[in-house]
Amino acid sequence: MGRYGRMVVLIAAIVIAAGLALGFQQISLGGFQRGGDTPLGLSLGLDLQGGIHLVYQADLIDPDTGESLEVSPDQMEALQRAIERRVNSSGLGEPIIQILGEDRLLIQMPGVRDRDRAVALIGETARLEFKRRELSVPRDVTEITADDMLSVSVGPMPTPESENETAATTDATEGETTPATEAEEAPAQPPPPPEVLEALEQVIEERGLADDAGPPMLIIEFSESGAANMQAIADRLNASFAAFQAAIVRGDLIPYGTLDVSIEGAEHQRFAVSGSDINRVEDSNTFAIRLPADSETNAPQSMEDARARVGESPTVVFAEIQGFIDEDTGLTGDDLARAFPGQHTASQLPIVNLEFDDNGTRVFGELTTDIVRKAEETGVRDQIAIFLDDQELISPQVNTPITAGTAIIEGRDFTVDRVRDLALLLESGRLPVPITLIQERDVDAILGADSLAKSVIAGLVGLGLVLAFMTLYYRLPGLLASIALVIYATLVLAVFKLTPVTLTLSGVAALILSIGMAVDANILIFERMKDELRAGRTLLMSINIGFDRAWPAIRDGNVSTLITCGILFWFADQLGASIVQGFAATLAIGVCVSMFTAITVSRTLLRFAASARFMRGNRLWLPSGGGEIPQPAAATE
Repeated sequence: MGRYGRMVVLIAAIVIAAGLALGFQQISLGGFQRGGDTPLGLSLGLDLQGGIHLVYQADLIDPDTGESLEVSPDQMEALQRAIERRVNSSGLGEPIIQILGEDRLLIQMPGVRDRDRAVALIGETARLEFKRRELSVPRDVTEITADDMLSVSVGPMPTPESENETAATTDATEGETTPATEAEEAPAQPPPPPEVLEALEQVIEERGLADDAGPPMLIIEFSESGAANMQAIADRLNASFAAFQAAIVRGDLIPYGTLDVSIEGAEHQRFAVSGSDINRVEDSNTFAIRLPADSETNAPQSMEDARARVGESPTVVFAEIQGFIDEDTGLTGDDLARAFPGQHTASQLPIVNLEFDDNGTRVFGELTTDIVRKAEETGVRDQIAIFLDDQELISPQVNTPITAGTAIIEGRDFTVDRVRDLALLLESGRLPVPITLIQERDVDAILGADSLAKSVIAGLVGLGLVLAFMTLYYRLPGLLASIALVIYATLVLAVFKLTPVTLTLSGVAALILSIGMAVDANILIFERMKDELRAGRTLLMSINIGFDRAWPAIRDGNVSTLITCGILFWFADQLGASIVQGFAATLAIGVCVSMFTAITVSRTLLRFAASARFMRGNRLWLPSGGGEIPQPAAATE
């Protein structure tokens, strides 16, 4: 009994270890981490805990012809590895990534709820560019010449001509006069009081304004081409002002574009206007440019003074002051040696730390040195604009030359997750093949929880029926086999958690099926034992011979099942059928564990029980209806 006792202790230790693995939802031993917030910490599939289901198609285009190119298997495998590395490093969980056919990729992320973040992380190309941003760059407006300006004058802002007069129409049949508009039917408004009219006339007289009072404007009628060029300038200035406003929101400071206007008339005038100060009169070729305020009083000029200063035949010259120009530097994310998340020492905000390689260090050092030199000579301090996939992140100023090959990226909208994802995208670079999202589906967690609950109930009911049948029919061996089945269930769940195996709904079905297959092995053993007992052999000898003679049948049956599982897994992997693949993998693990429990656990428990004198009665060891078998001799082994 001693030697069997040692084996029982070893089995008990294995079962306790498996129980502890299942008892703690999360296991962390050094670099080994398993578990989560799911039941027993198991890795559940998309259909059990919900998540995101995405299908991408590789979209490889010939840049010269624009035609679609065939994607090679090596490119698809590289794409699979790149996305797998991105998702695994992001903390979004362990994805299920499979190649479908020749150019599609299936991605399932169980338990993930942030779909936008997952899609952005997978699909972004992370093209990082560093551009030199030159500020307040002058440009001569050579596209507008003196011949393009047909007339130049000063006046109020022109308004489209509108006819306010209404004519009365006469009804020919009845000879009645009817108003042409409903406005004439309205009661007439009383005129302003005399004192108001006198005050208005006095203001007009003092400021030299005409009846069509308004701020004085420089009215220029252009040729058709001149009007088109002036409109293009106005559009650029307005876009520059919008960029200026966006930069303020980001915390950056950049100038906006202006138009320098030089007037040679009765007096020389030079002033700058923004895009909002340039107005086109409807669809005509006439533009009105707001004149500056009086330099002494800072009040709008009177119409009389403005006309006097401009004169009769003025000459106007334009120069555009561009707010900024972004110039390519050749420095991109390809020149990075490392990108990692961090925290700003002063603001404590999340940042991305960059370390350049040798070429990047050289280019970045030369760029920052030249910017500082220009600032010392001209007083204009250029910036470095950092773009990610053509979207500006930040445009910091350069105060000192940076020659150590390090830099940081910061942004007001940066979060810990955003910084980690950005650093990961920058370090992993572009995807080897462009991809397009062609299918996305969110699986509700409530549906997954309902499926899991029903699966657990089905498994418990099935296991309970099997245990009841084995105990009632095979008596003590059946009870021991039931204990071995409980041990089997504990071990296989522990293997699922520690491997880890993603348990899907089909995997649960395979687990329940493997329980039945584990019972088959015990039934074969017990029937062989019954034959040996009928032949008059001792109890221990019957157990040993029963196991030995049942083993070939158990081995062949389980090996054939494993071969079938291998075939199913291979075909499922080729066709991208994750449901079939999960079923095959789970069934194969269940079969291997069931062979161990049937041959080792069941055998050890039977030997341990048979070595006890009080358990040697035939009525405990024989199935129901086996009372005709003669009582064996006392065991002597």
